[in-house]
Amino acid sequence: MARPVLQAVLDHLQLEATVGGYEAAAARADEIADFHAATAELINARPRNIAFAASATHAYTKALSAIDFRPGDTVLTTRNDFISNQIAFLALRRRHGVEIVHAPDHPDGSGVDVEAMAALMRAHRPRLVAATHVPTNSGLVQPVAEIGRHCRELDLLYLVDACQSVGQFEIDVDAIGCDLLTATCRKFLRGPRGSGFLYVSDRVLRAGYEPLFIDMHGARWTEPGAYRPVETAARFEEWEFPYATVLGSAAAIRYALRVGLAPVARRTPALAARLRERLADVPGVRLLDRGPAPAALVTFAVEGPQPQPFKAALDERGVNSALSFREFAQFDFGDKDVDWCLRLSPHYYNTEDEVDAVAESVAELAGRSR
Repeated sequence: MARPVLQAVLDHLQLEATVGGYEAAAARADEIADFHAATAELINARPRNIAFAASATHAYTKALSAIDFRPGDTVLTTRNDFISNQIAFLALRRRHGVEIVHAPDHPDGSGVDVEAMAALMRAHRPRLVAATHVPTNSGLVQPVAEIGRHCRELDLLYLVDACQSVGQFEIDVDAIGCDLLTATCRKFLRGPRGSGFLYVSDRVLRAGYEPLFIDMHGARWTEPGAYRPVETAARFEEWEFPYATVLGSAAAIRYALRVGLAPVARRTPALAARLRERLADVPGVRLLDRGPAPAALVTFAVEGPQPQPFKAALDERGVNSALSFREFAQFDFGDKDVDWCLRLSPHYYNTEDEVDAVAESVAELAGRSR
C-alpha cells in the first residue's frame, strides 16, 4: 500500500476509537461516497453502478446469487477461469443441475478461441457467459472485449473477473461489453486487504437482478410481506461496512488515477517482459506464460526442488512471490504438465535493477537444486 492509503485507514480507525463507529461514518460520509465515484471513474462507469465488496470473490458470488439458475441452464466459460469461480460453477451444477461448458483455447496460445466460444453461445444459449481477464495462474490476457461483442449481439448475460487486470490495465466496461465485472482493491490497485467491488450495468439493474440474500441497505421493507430493492448497485451491498477499508480503497484508486493507468499499462508489462527475458535462459526454469502480450504475472516451473522450500529461500532474500498448484488451474496446468509454479508480479514502482536481482536469485537457487 502507498502511504496515503495506509494513512486513510489509520485515520478512520483513530476517529472510530475517538467518537464511535456511527459518528465516524457520518463525519466521513463524503469521503466514503467517493469510493463509488473513484471506482466508477476507474472503469468508465457511474457511481450508481458500483457496489463495495469484501473481496473479488465476495463480489463474484453476490453476482452469481442474483441469477435464477434452473436445471438445464448453461454456464459458458473458459479453460482459464479463476479457481474459486470454477468451484462456484461446480457448486451450481451440484445444487441446481447447471451445465458447465468450457470453450476451447485457440491453438496459437492466445487464450480462448473466441469464434469457437461464439459458436457455443449460439448452440447453448447460456444463462451466463463468464471469463477471467487475467487468470491467477499465468500472465495470459483473455480477449474479454471480443467475447463481449458476441454476448451483446446475442443478448447474453456476461460476467468478467478483472481481479488481476484492474490497476495494471485501463479497464472500460463499455468497451468490454460486460453486464457484471468484479475486482479486488488490493493487488495492482494497492489497496487494503478485504476490499473489492462489483460493477452492475444499468441493463441488469433494470431487469431486477438482486442478490439471493438482500439486506436493509439494499432494499426497503415496504410492508409486512414485501420489500423493494433500491435502484442502484447498492442492492448488492450490506448495511455493515468496514469503513476504514472503504476509505483506504478509495485512496488507493485515487492514487492509481493520479499515477495514470496508461503509463502503468506500459511500464508494468514491460518490467514483466524483462523478467521473463532474464529467466528464459536459466537452466531448470521453464516459463509458462502464453499469449502475444502477457500481463505482469510471470509464472515459471523449476525442475527439482519442492515448492515451499524454494519460495522460502526467495522470502529470505526479500523477494515476494506466490505459489500456484495443479488444483488452482486443473486445465491449464494439465496442458502444461506442471504440478506447481511460482508467480512473480512486478509493478510500476519496481526498478529494472530489482527485476534483474530477482532473476539472479532465481537462477542461483535453481542452480543449487539441480
